Amino acid sequence: MKARLSPDTFRIPVEEIKSGFYSDSYFLRTQEILNKDHHHPRVLMQIFQREHAILCGIDEAIAIIKKCAHNPDDLVIKALHDGDEIAPWETVLSIEGDLASYTHLETVYLGVLARQTKIATNVRRTVTEAKGKPVLFFPSRFDHYSVQLSDGYAAHIGGIFGVSTPANAAYWNGTSSGTIPHALIATYLGDTIKATQAFDKHIDPSVNRVALVDFNNDCVGTSLAVARALGSKLSAVRLDTSDTVVDVSILPYMGNFKPTGVNPQLVRNVRQALNAEGFTHVKIMVSGGFTPERIKEFESLNVPVDVYAVGSSIFNNNINFTADVVMVDEKPCAKIGRNYRPNPRLELV
Repeated sequence: MKARLSPDTFRIPVEEIKSGFYSDSYFLRTQEILNKDHHHPRVLMQIFQREHAILCGIDEAIAIIKKCAHNPDDLVIKALHDGDEIAPWETVLSIEGDLASYTHLETVYLGVLARQTKIATNVRRTVTEAKGKPVLFFPSRFDHYSVQLSDGYAAHIGGIFGVSTPANAAYWNGTSSGTIPHALIATYLGDTIKATQAFDKHIDPSVNRVALVDFNNDCVGTSLAVARALGSKLSAVRLDTSDTVVDVSILPYMGNFKPTGVNPQLVRNVRQALNAEGFTHVKIMVSGGFTPERIKEFESLNVPVDVYAVGSSIFNNNINFTADVVMVDEKPCAKIGRNYRPNPRLELV
């Protein structure tokens, strides 16, 4: 049996969830009606979605049910595992018991499953297209800070190589990583060499030295300058040219491809220049609008990228979950089209 994260792993606002603060009002009214009418049949709720996906959020959903249901010990919970590949309409979670005990949780656990499954699925697609090359998870700046814990865990389940914030790594006891930002280079008046040397001087030697080389729109020249300055200590250069800008090394090649941003020719120019001066050990990291489709294109063209960093594309494409009552007092009772679908893969929690 696969291990699950302990419910105590998650930072859950138990009292607010139990009070219904995060619940749709119709679930709270359902609970009120059932309690006031003393109507407590035993119901079976099944949860599913409609895509081929990588499941995530199950362990947190279980934690929410165990900590925030009114009588959790009377509930029977069966579930798949985080990281399971799931099919459309496959039951991923079932809850059996008095609906009044847990109906207020439906909004919350469905939201957890939706977001984390979306991220895990998008990460898996991205990692698959990268064909074994490391992919870094850098999208936290594009969303509210409060989701970083679960987002980072979902990315880990999806197969990400590294994350950017300590919160991203907290649930799985990982470590965060990152390169030099443009802001640091700006404080040294646009001198990438000085900024990188300052990084090298003051940051723990165990942290890879990765230089950001597009500040002055000359990735080839800046990469060579930094490589000459740091030598064997330079691990990689990161190309992050804006999608509205043409790097100076691209100008001689203009005519038959989109010249802006981080394009295949720019990566080749940097690789060739580094190799020509003996800096074959310096890897190339690319960032700025990379999606699974764009990574697939780069890989099909054998572009000499060593590491991909992805951001906002990880949040694309919602994967929505639905919960339905399908049995009442052990007898079939469901909305038309939503019949009970037992799943032998479910494990008792």
